[in-house]
Amino acid sequence: MYNKVPTDLNFVAREKEVEKFWEDHDIFQKSIDNRKKAETYTFYDGPPTANGKPHIGHVLTRVIKDMIPRYRTMKGCDVPRKAGWDTHGLPVELEVEKMLGLDGKEQIEEYGLEPFIKHCKESVWKYKGMWEDFSKTVGFWADMDDPYVTYENYYIESEWWALKQIWEKGLLYKGFKIVPYCPRCGTPLSSHEVAQGYKDVKERSAIARFKVKGEDAYILAWTTTPWTLPSNVALCVNPNESYVKVKNGDYTYYLAEALCDTVLNSEYTVLERFTGKDLEFKEYEPLFDFVHPAKKAYYVTCDTYVTLTDGTGVVHIAPAFGEDDSKVGRKYDLPFVQLVDSKGEMTKETKWAGTFCKKADPLVLKDLEERGLLFSAPVFEHSYPHCWRCDTPLIYYARESWFIKMTDVKEDLIRNNNTINWIPESIGKGRFGDWLENVQDWGISRNRYWGTPLNVWECECGHQHAIGSIEELKSMSPNCPDDIELHRPYIDAVTITCPKCGKQMKRVPEVIDCWFDSGSMPFAQHHYPFENKELFEQQFPADFISEAVDQTRGWFYSLLAISTLIFNKAPYKNVIVLGHVQDENGQKMSKSKGNAVDPFQALEEFGADAIRWYFYINSAPWLPNRFHGKAVMEGQRKFMGTLWNTYAFFVLYANIDEFDATKYKLEYDKLPVMDKWLLSKLNTLIKTVDGNLGNYQIPEAARALQEFVDDMSNWYVRRSRERFWAKGMEQDKINAYMTLYTALVTVSKVAAPMIPFMTEEIYQNLVCNIDKNAPESIHLCDYPVADESCIDEKLEDNMDEVLKIVVMGRAARNTANIKNRQPIGRMFVKAPHELSVFYQEIIEEELNVKTVVFTDDVRDFTSYSFKPQLKTVGPKYGKQLNNIRKALSEVDGNTAMDTLNEKGALTFEFDGSEVVLTKEDLLIDTAQMEGYVSEGDNTVTVVLDTNLTPELIEEGFVRELISKIQTMRKEAGFEVMDHILITSEGNEKIAGILEAHGEVIKSEVLAEDITLGKAAGYTKEWNINGENVTLGVEKVQRIETVNQ
Repeated sequence: MYNKVPTDLNFVAREKEVEKFWEDHDIFQKSIDNRKKAETYTFYDGPPTANGKPHIGHVLTRVIKDMIPRYRTMKGCDVPRKAGWDTHGLPVELEVEKMLGLDGKEQIEEYGLEPFIKHCKESVWKYKGMWEDFSKTVGFWADMDDPYVTYENYYIESEWWALKQIWEKGLLYKGFKIVPYCPRCGTPLSSHEVAQGYKDVKERSAIARFKVKGEDAYILAWTTTPWTLPSNVALCVNPNESYVKVKNGDYTYYLAEALCDTVLNSEYTVLERFTGKDLEFKEYEPLFDFVHPAKKAYYVTCDTYVTLTDGTGVVHIAPAFGEDDSKVGRKYDLPFVQLVDSKGEMTKETKWAGTFCKKADPLVLKDLEERGLLFSAPVFEHSYPHCWRCDTPLIYYARESWFIKMTDVKEDLIRNNNTINWIPESIGKGRFGDWLENVQDWGISRNRYWGTPLNVWECECGHQHAIGSIEELKSMSPNCPDDIELHRPYIDAVTITCPKCGKQMKRVPEVIDCWFDSGSMPFAQHHYPFENKELFEQQFPADFISEAVDQTRGWFYSLLAISTLIFNKAPYKNVIVLGHVQDENGQKMSKSKGNAVDPFQALEEFGADAIRWYFYINSAPWLPNRFHGKAVMEGQRKFMGTLWNTYAFFVLYANIDEFDATKYKLEYDKLPVMDKWLLSKLNTLIKTVDGNLGNYQIPEAARALQEFVDDMSNWYVRRSRERFWAKGMEQDKINAYMTLYTALVTVSKVAAPMIPFMTEEIYQNLVCNIDKNAPESIHLCDYPVADESCIDEKLEDNMDEVLKIVVMGRAARNTANIKNRQPIGRMFVKAPHELSVFYQEIIEEELNVKTVVFTDDVRDFTSYSFKPQLKTVGPKYGKQLNNIRKALSEVDGNTAMDTLNEKGALTFEFDGSEVVLTKEDLLIDTAQMEGYVSEGDNTVTVVLDTNLTPELIEEGFVRELISKIQTMRKEAGFEVMDHILITSEGNEKIAGILEAHGEVIKSEVLAEDITLGKAAGYTKEWNINGENVTLGVEKVQRIETVNQ
């Protein structure tokens, strides 16, 4: 029949067996092949880089990206899942530099570009095996045998085609601009790359004294980058703000009037007032004499970008090192002074030649201080961009770069973004939407080596040409090899003939931003438009993508940018944004902090399903996830453990009864209420989870599953246990088996996309073991469809009310300190409507109450107490507070509550003054009458009669004895169906109870006899309701006779 189910919750070993089953039977490929002719549901997998190890955050992205495609496949869709590898870029180069012991571009070029590139190509696969093992272990299904690889010629050729489209639209241009620049890597970065590398840093800023020409006065100007001061050529003020000339000690200063108190720590006298415009063209002496510009310099300029939020209201201008500075420089035709080289080092003109610019800050400040030109150097905390790959502080640096004119397609970007279903919406409209509103031209070029080469050739005559395919390259080139590799240095040697002058054109030296690689994957993975045109059109745009929140500046943006430029439509319809995984204290994980979790270790310890389940149910996916073992284990216990134990319960009894579900039918009309209730809940669950997953509402789906499994185990099974224990195979027992079997198999299918391993194991045992015609795997099944005829909302509502009453009843027992095994005579219930006898009997059994009485009024057993709400009563009636307290303590609670409900207030009079107290003015508590305990909320109140008769107390002893003997059966290792003998010694009261109620006790614990005297077999001392006794249990030995 069914394989015996181990009751431990050690799922890891079992998951490995399931993983092997999938591999041996090629289940993933079969799940794809099964749906080949179905409607396509497209998922794009954001490509990881295989030269870095997976971290715990990748578990979150993998489990979300796996679950939705599994669900859509079960729903009947063809869901292509092509894996991909992001292979270009700085991270790879840095890894190879490290491996070869190189440092920087000069050493790379000395080493040789060709061997360096070969090492890069090998390096990208360093952790490929680890990624594949990781993906299999976590249950991530994707086509890893035929992935797209961004360094392959076919992929680069598709990118060249796209770049040529952009070129022909006039949107790809070369410009001399201030760019965010990494001096370590020797390359500019795009704005979306910069956005990923901000760090909060404390640095010394500078307020410098600029000596006014022809006056014994100084202009105070502030900068957060003292290293740029040697390149200063002007100062800038806001033309519309108020400025003053002040006397401060021995000095006279010019600065913004609004900032005088902040900047000048001592007393000052205002000598003159000006607008910023009045100061325009006022000249000053240069701080340094390292250069002598040919153009006019060292005067005050005006621009409204200058603010008075901090500093002095005057900023220094170095057009080589800032976008605003550059703009002012162009406006006033200022000289261009750049005393920092491309390595980020101060140039030979300065006295700090060879010093990294950021390290020159203290040297510049010291020099100014020694010459009396430093007013102050306040420590300034701000968020400063660092290279997202090598961690070097970036500098804003004027240089020639290639750009894509994203500002020209801004409105298209915004319009296309508005068609996307962002989960959560706030990121699409907020963080991402704001990014698009302030979109900048995309700095596409990188002065590096390992990347997609920029496909532009230039001629001495000034002509430029963009190549869009290998065929076009060969048709224009006299020296292009047939087997050309589209990487440096090979492509650098290929020239093309200039169509204008006939000379040979050379390719520009740059490669492109690797974010263009991953953003091109919708078409480049298919080598579109050169082949697979129909396949691309079928799979574009994607129905679903998902990555971490930082990809709003990365892949989410590059996908949308390229798709807008080429196709002018959004490349994805639905996107789930994922929060970062933090440690249990909400801190960012990092190796240096020692709080990083090894994903392989976590998977080995907890198993994939447990971690998957934790990420689904813990919180909304876009919020930060605090990952720690206790929380994972708790989630596993509450859901997986409960489902597993229910499954184990079914298998245990089904095997005893040799129950084969294929031999029976579930006849709904013949089912008792409990079975109909479970089937109604089951079909409601299917609708709920299907609706939630269809709308990408993952935690909601997980919670619905958890609630159902809890109801199935802790309500249905517990209420139906005796039906499974009954002898023979009567219809009621068949109904119970078929109902539970149907629920277990169906809930496994509903949960299969979320916990694919455990549900597979349950399915293999419950379905494949008895039905050889069933689909080979749960992941080859259709997703369940709700049977509306089984849904009975009234039944569910009634049972919900029963559960609510039971929970309140248990709470009331706890308050009264009466154990559940102690019977209680009566419980009164006030509810919106009276439940039928069937439900009343359930409540009586659950709460061990002899009689449940529904009543419209519980005031005979409860009352109300009132106290003043000080925060509202105090301000109104402060002097009368003691009178109010006394009056409230003396009112009849029920009468006062009636008045309050009828009139909305209680009214008192003290010394001729009227006091009116509304519900907002009162703290209202339920008060208990002696001998009664109550619990309630706005709709239901339960009242327990806690007066216990001698008969009830004796029955409580019987219940306790049954419980203790059942515990001893388990501890002694007896099987469920073993019959036993009971012995008791040491307590006359217990002996009397065993004699008086022996038949009841024997039937409950499968005992054949009870002997009073010496305890025998497995013995144990107990204290039962204050009575000490020793009990013994031993198994009845059956002697089988053999006929000769």
